[in-house]
Amino acid sequence: MALASSALIAHTTDLDLVIRHVLAGLGQGVHAGRERGSGVEFSEYRAYAPGDEWRRVDWKLLARADRYYVREAERDSHVAVWLLLDASASMAEPSRSIPGLDKLGYARTLLACVAAIAQRQGDAFGLAVLSGGRVQFVPAARGPRQLQRVLAKLTQVQAEGELPDAAVLKSGLRFAGSPSLIFAATDFLDWPSPLSEALVRLRHMRHDVRAACLQTAAECEGSFDSAPAYRDPERDAAVFRFGADLREGYLRKRAQHFDGVNAAMRANDVPLVNARIEGAPGEILRQWLRPRGGNGGRR
Repeated sequence: MALASSALIAHTTDLDLVIRHVLAGLGQGVHAGRERGSGVEFSEYRAYAPGDEWRRVDWKLLARADRYYVREAERDSHVAVWLLLDASASMAEPSRSIPGLDKLGYARTLLACVAAIAQRQGDAFGLAVLSGGRVQFVPAARGPRQLQRVLAKLTQVQAEGELPDAAVLKSGLRFAGSPSLIFAATDFLDWPSPLSEALVRLRHMRHDVRAACLQTAAECEGSFDSAPAYRDPERDAAVFRFGADLREGYLRKRAQHFDGVNAAMRANDVPLVNARIEGAPGEILRQWLRPRGGNGGRR
């Protein structure tokens, strides 16, 4: 099942197809947004906007006012889901066991599934792509059309350049209104970094921040081919050789690096899911979407 799911990610650009395949096994009760039911209280009406779901239109009010209005619930007005995608050059790192699969493709799939779940629940959701030293946005909105906008942007993304610097991230990652639910997919190879500092800052602003650290099996096990030399994709001058004599030192330094990442995330109350891209994306989503502290992931 893990191979089939990751192979599907590698061999199709149809994110709708991948979403259906991955989410089919998640079952009920796994969600990233607010709870629905009698406990959700009506708050206000607002004018219909393109992309809103028709089931949210108040048809009785339409008959009286001759205009489309959407019913807002108290929690509808204050909840947004933001997807943060690291699309720097290191995310182009490929799997050595599944041809065509790389970290960016896996991250794209995870975030696309979160977007689909948010859309089903009626949450507003948006996307921020971090690459080439800048931040590209799809502003938060609701509805099926918003999902297609987000999927289109995810499909177009290429891994390139470096992450934005601290100043660009600080000005770019400003989420207005009440605290949001933020899903960040990256490989955390740079640590500490402007991105890690931004995630901590967002958490201190009372956003519910969750991170997924994506690595290949070869990165985790040190099972690289020793024949070629490797060039750091984000630092053109850096060239490395990998051999059996270097494997022990690599694994030791890697363990120290990610021990630091995990400790810092715990200290700042940012749940971190460590994922090999060869694994089943549905299992990673289960962990990523798990409610925090029994309150549905809200703080």
